[in-house]
Amino acid sequence: MTKTGFIAIVGRPNVGKSTLLNSIIGEKVAIVSKKPQTTRNRITGIHTVGEEQFVFLDTPGLHNPRTKLGDFMVKTTKDTLGGTDGVILVVEAREEVGDIEAQLIDGIKSKGLGAILVINKIDAVRPENIAKTIKAYSEKFDFDSVIPVSAKNGKGVDIVVDECRRYLYESNWFFSDEIVTDQPERQMVAEIIREKLLRNLNEEIPHGTAVVIEGWEEKGTRINIRAEIYCEKATHKGIIIGKGGALIKKIGTHAREDIEALLDAKVFLELYVRVKENWRESLFNIANLGYTED
Repeated sequence: MTKTGFIAIVGRPNVGKSTLLNSIIGEKVAIVSKKPQTTRNRITGIHTVGEEQFVFLDTPGLHNPRTKLGDFMVKTTKDTLGGTDGVILVVEAREEVGDIEAQLIDGIKSKGLGAILVINKIDAVRPENIAKTIKAYSEKFDFDSVIPVSAKNGKGVDIVVDECRRYLYESNWFFSDEIVTDQPERQMVAEIIREKLLRNLNEEIPHGTAVVIEGWEEKGTRINIRAEIYCEKATHKGIIIGKGGALIKKIGTHAREDIEALLDAKVFLELYVRVKENWRESLFNIANLGYTED
């Protein structure tokens, strides 16, 4: 009998949720960067082993929102808890439970869900700090399991998957065993471009960018892709393009390399930068740029 289960991965921004998901899946299905709030939509990662199919739901980092886009991201995270069979709470080693984590624990309790505590980035802290973290969180909630990991290096990730088996139930699978994510190719391509923006831009500028795929034409073994990058200010447009177009060319080159690996095809990538002032504060613009509950 086949088994399946939906497992939410939650936590504050920049704790390594997407890195954990990619490590579990064994492929890059979610973009990553050192900047917080990288993930904006819920990302589904599908891990099928034998008769078992784990459906992991990577969520935006829970934070105190300052824009309507932030409101959307927080709502996405909280709503995801309502349709899952178990939860992975990802944290870093701290002596106390933060307000964000306390909110997530309250949500887990209110839904009557079981949860696994994953303490990430253990290669960067002392063992005594990990012990203090375990003690602090154990006083807040009776976790089904507590697992110290280094998602970046893959240490402890197999244990996380083993412990998630408790959330599986007998059922037909919801996805083919050949796929690792339900994201459309266009969405993944747009996210790859946004990842390169995050990695090459400083301060607040990358958080005010969005990417929309406006053209996709397959010609033999080559795919022509036209993408539009939206930013919030004319000054930001100049920074993204760079002197003599140097920065946008660099972003395009790095993005094209990853896109070709994803699509297993030669890609001709065109990038255009548009200004849509304060789009993160407009529900209409947020939806038009692809951030919808669907």
